[in-house]
Amino acid sequence: MTVTFNHTIIAAKDRHASAAFYRELFELPEAPSWGLFTNVLLDDGVLLQFAEPPFDIQMQHYAFLVDDERFDRCRRFIAERGITYWADPQMKRPGEVNSEHGGQGFYFKDPAGHAIEIITRPYLS
Repeated sequence: MTVTFNHTIIAAKDRHASAAFYRELFELPEAPSWGLFTNVLLDDGVLLQFAEPPFDIQMQHYAFLVDDERFDRCRRFIAERGITYWADPQMKRPGEVNSEHGGQGFYFKDPAGHAIEIITRPYLS
């Protein structure tokens, strides 16, 4: 059997708002949800499961690989909502896009404060 990524639980202040944010960002339809989770379904059956933990949320980093067209739409989505984005993970180049690894990339914080990276080329290929 091959190894593939199936799902992750992402801590959220408001699981419904966070899931809606990702669905809008990536232009995805509603996904079935259950129990304590509000789900977002990515390609290949990968689930982002948003939950509201009973403790302070620690920032995590999540990177998403998208094509060039979706990259432009994601950056516009973030900019139109007045969300600051950066070209670098140190957050020293606001409002810029990087051209690392033969593609484009940018970073921003999601509604729960997680560091999100959108890239157009994988780091290893």
